[in-house]
Amino acid sequence: MSIERVRKNDTVIAVSGADKGKSGKVLQVLPVRERVIVEGLCMRKKTLRKTQDNPQGGIVDKESSLPISNIMLYCPDCKKGVRVKRGKNGANSVRNCVKCGYLFDG
Repeated sequence: MSIERVRKNDTVIAVSGADKGKSGKVLQVLPVRERVIVEGLCMRKKTLRKTQDNPQGGIVDKESSLPISNIMLYCPDCKKGVRVKRGKNGANSVRNCVKCGYLFDG
């Protein structure tokens, strides 16, 4: 991934897969694997062992990673997933919405 498209705490929307159309906040970006973990998307069942903190054990839902190509950054002005272009704001590099020019950084 040559250009950082999404960052932690960005709001994204799924454009393909089982969670198509759902949105959530990015919890973690895994750039080497080109995957992201998004809050509320790609939920998987995980079994827990019995411990002192959790004496019953059990099964919990946990977010799993999904490919970065399956998500788009959500633009609050356009109210949909958009592509991002790079721009300059003084000395800083910023991300802008391609459609409306919304500034994601800053």
